[in-house]
Amino acid sequence: MTPAPSATPVEGSGGLLLNVDGKIVPNYAATMVSFEEGDVVKGKVVRIDKDEVLVDIGYKAEGVIPSGELSIRKSVDPHEEVELGEEIDALVLTKEDAEGRLILSKKRARFEKAWRRIEVAADSGEPVEGNVIEVVKGGLILDLGVRGFLPASLVDIRRVHNLDEFMGQTLECKVIELNRSRNNVVLSRRAVLEEERKEVREQILGRLEPGQVVEGKISNIVDFGAFVDLDGIDGLIHISELSWSHVNHPSEVVSIGDDVRIKVLDIDRDRQRISLGLKQTQEDPWQRVINTHRDGDVLEGTVTKVVAFGAFVEILPGVEGLVHISELADHHVENPSEVVEPGSKLNVKILEIDEERRRLSLSIKRVEGQNMAMAGLGEQIAEAEGQSAEAPEVEDSPDAQVSEDAEPALVAEENGTTEEDPGEHQEGESVQERPDSPDDVDEASGDESSGDDAQTSESEQS
Repeated sequence: MTPAPSATPVEGSGGLLLNVDGKIVPNYAATMVSFEEGDVVKGKVVRIDKDEVLVDIGYKAEGVIPSGELSIRKSVDPHEEVELGEEIDALVLTKEDAEGRLILSKKRARFEKAWRRIEVAADSGEPVEGNVIEVVKGGLILDLGVRGFLPASLVDIRRVHNLDEFMGQTLECKVIELNRSRNNVVLSRRAVLEEERKEVREQILGRLEPGQVVEGKISNIVDFGAFVDLDGIDGLIHISELSWSHVNHPSEVVSIGDDVRIKVLDIDRDRQRISLGLKQTQEDPWQRVINTHRDGDVLEGTVTKVVAFGAFVEILPGVEGLVHISELADHHVENPSEVVEPGSKLNVKILEIDEERRRLSLSIKRVEGQNMAMAGLGEQIAEAEGQSAEAPEVEDSPDAQVSEDAEPALVAEENGTTEEDPGEHQEGESVQERPDSPDDVDEASGDESSGDDAQTSESEQS
């Protein structure tokens, strides 16, 4: 039996060459990489197909990376993930599958390295970088080697309305939550931006003082007001500080992106909050009332609201006064809507200007020559309905017919008045107001009955 040839490594070859019976031959076994499943190895891309990539890792056979193991992205094109000749890291999934192939994974190699890097960053507070690969409900997905979730509320310092504009961008974020067992990574870009702008905010807060007038841009609108970007820090204009007139929603006054001139009302340096006012940089219409008008002045106004106790009338933009129900008409008014309606234009007299409480008391009935289109409408309808219910049935006969022209006179007689304009009275003649209490109604009814009896007696005598 022939003995096996003895082989000794050649000095200086690093074990890559052997001396076999005086012959120098390559040591192929020394060139083969030793690894186990789960190890991360390095290799060179030697071939790219549409569904897999071949990698030379120095093993007896080339490793195969299926397209699904190239990236954490979905449905990727291998040509977009790797290039021929590129050196990459790959994790050994299977040393030999059913077909005898060495199966590798590029994304899992990145995953392992990424987790180590992310864990270090989470502990130290250092930011990590990732490319935005998806826009999902509630935020963005970043490729960190693992899928990192960036909530929409933490994308920027202020609210972002269109997340699609971040697609494909590389963002720097801080890791705020990490769970290896669930492969969960939550990020915050806002934390990075706030840290960068912390020094800027402190400079702005140190520079601002209450009473200053500054310029800014509307950055966000909410139900209770509008936020203004003051070149690095946001201040709030409360809805009550937007306009001298009533505002139902801030969007009626400002829009996102508007450049505004505002006044600094208050600064909470500990909480880094700034209260701003927009109306303070505009003319106060109430001051105009105080400067130009006095009690007794008659002005034109527009009815803005009708309530149970009266009506509000706007006499200047942003200035409303109250006409109490008792000041709506000379007669008793059950409901203000009998006399006025929103949108009506009419003249009002100023009864009182309360400077301290910023309130105006107005009157309609004290304006001479006021032409009220709806005045007495409710009373006339009620009286007409009452007369219709009390009227006896009349047979159809020529003698019983009454012309339409006679009806107003008949109504006037029944009301104890004449066809003359109630406003046209001789000097010294009084006009009876509508009774306000049930007792007054009875007395008034009695007086009318007496008047009717007197008229009847005169007719009989004639």
